[in-house]
Amino acid sequence: MSLDWLYQVILDRQANPLPQSYTATLFEAGIGRIAQKVGEEAAETLVAALAEDEARLVSEIADLTYHVLVLMAARGISPQAVQAELERRHR
Repeated sequence: MSLDWLYQVILDRQANPLPQSYTATLFEAGIGRIAQKVGEEAAETLVAALAEDEARLVSEIADLTYHVLVLMAARGISPQAVQAELERRHR
């Protein structure tokens, strides 16, 4: 599974929400709730980096990555746009 694949699943949940989909509930709650989740996951990632084992840190990074991808989808930002920005910074 790649991040592009996950992003496509997120876009599908945005376009075709399912009642039991956590992703769909985030989109329904709106950009404020999505941004809040990114902040919560970032804080949990920091705590795990400082005080938890590697498995916990990996889990928190996965949660953070997922929520950032949801935020990107909500704002219409593609992974390619982020990749292009990173490439621009390293020229």
